[in-house]
Amino acid sequence: MLKKKFLNILYVFFLGAISSYSLPPYNYFIINFFTFSLFFIFLFTEKKTNPNNKSFFKYGWFFGFGYFLCSLYWIAISLTFDESFKFLIPIAIVLFPAFLAIFYGLITYLFSVFYSKNVVSTFFIFSILYGSIEFIRGSILSGFPWNLIAFSFSESIYFIQILSVIGTYSFNLICISLFTVPAIFILRKTRKEIIVCFFFIIISVGFLFFGNLKFNQFNTMTDIKNNFTIRAVSPNISLDRFYSRQDELKIIQELITLSSPEKKEPTIFLWPEGIIPDSYLRDMDIYKELFSNSFGNDDLIIMGLNSVKTINSENLFFNSMAVFNNKLDLIHSYNKVNLVPFGEFTPFETVLGLIGVKTVTNDYQSFSKGESLKALSIKNDKIELKILPLICYEIIYSNRLFKDKNFDYIINISEDGWFGNSIGPKQHFAHSIFRSIESGKYVIRSANNGLSAIINPIGIIEKKVEIGTTGHVDFKESKILKSTLYMNYGDKIFFILILLYIFLIFSFKKIIYE
Repeated sequence: MLKKKFLNILYVFFLGAISSYSLPPYNYFIINFFTFSLFFIFLFTEKKTNPNNKSFFKYGWFFGFGYFLCSLYWIAISLTFDESFKFLIPIAIVLFPAFLAIFYGLITYLFSVFYSKNVVSTFFIFSILYGSIEFIRGSILSGFPWNLIAFSFSESIYFIQILSVIGTYSFNLICISLFTVPAIFILRKTRKEIIVCFFFIIISVGFLFFGNLKFNQFNTMTDIKNNFTIRAVSPNISLDRFYSRQDELKIIQELITLSSPEKKEPTIFLWPEGIIPDSYLRDMDIYKELFSNSFGNDDLIIMGLNSVKTINSENLFFNSMAVFNNKLDLIHSYNKVNLVPFGEFTPFETVLGLIGVKTVTNDYQSFSKGESLKALSIKNDKIELKILPLICYEIIYSNRLFKDKNFDYIINISEDGWFGNSIGPKQHFAHSIFRSIESGKYVIRSANNGLSAIINPIGIIEKKVEIGTTGHVDFKESKILKSTLYMNYGDKIFFILILLYIFLIFSFKKIIYE
């Protein structure tokens, strides 16, 4: 009996671990048709002989643990830069996936509770539970919608165009069903049950047809030349600047050289997140002359740096994006709203601080949260546009970004060097592709030690600077799309889809079994 239990646990752990290779940068999505179907078949057949609902929690937990252990191991790399963090590496490798696996344990527990001997009904119940719990995982506490199984299609550009209509969570729900549907073919008791398989094949063909139509339509649109250039710079500067006193002037001069300002036409220069860690926003005045001599009168510089505000005699620190003119006059600033737990803020800091737990990215205290995410209106004599500012990690949230829909481009700055030459930065970049399609907007991304790129509104990478290299990409021409359906209605579409799934449970039950 114990041997069987051990083998069951090993089996589901293995299925979860294998599924992780469907995610970026591998994108072997075909794997999921086997792993998800085998997982569902295991749960369905195990429930026939095991009435204990609580025991099902462990199956989901071990599946999730294998999945997240193999896809999020790279998080521990961020702890290798500071000796005082190295003892936490084993904890980060194991504890974080163990926590996320709880959500998957909840899926299989509820699966056991709502189980039906009718395989089609149980299939839809499994999809609803999986999709809903993933939505919750991305929303509660600070939310962590990383490595949804939908990202296994991040390179299937035609297939993911449907994101513009239904968004990531709805697409994720359908992906779960699509990957699990072969199980119905295997477990079927009647030929009629195969109707469900054909139903999802038709949906998949529909997605591809829609994507092809959208792709061709976009390519026939006329390019509109902007009267300015946005230049995203990828400097590839070492993270040593955070831990040893660097010559900040030298870093700025290097950034200016990489930016190659020409003063011929108005240009917005985009520099990465936290690129100048030792100066706060209020300290930048000392570089006025250098910037004035280097950039043209109509140029603008957008950069990531820290800022500090004193409120009631307390210093509050922010991870900020600032927009300057060539004289370093501040035009706009944005303080990051969605902070990285333990990276930028320490949960329960008053308690955990007593045992020496601190944030990875700074040595003083947690960053404070900005007030709200809203578009910034940028205007001078030659430039006029509205940008949605997103700092690093913020681009992973689809359902929090589009409250202010009135903007032209998404501007994303990042520091991906915390995770080295691992799969992490590539997983991070995949979110940019999803956000561009969801919003129907260009994403212009400047990442230090990561991928800097121009991504168009259908998710095509038009230009990029590869990880580990220096350079810049220029954005000069664009095509304007209407607001997407997802931009207008957001995750209301997800909840409508959940109701549709519930309707399908009863509809297919009537068609097949009556």
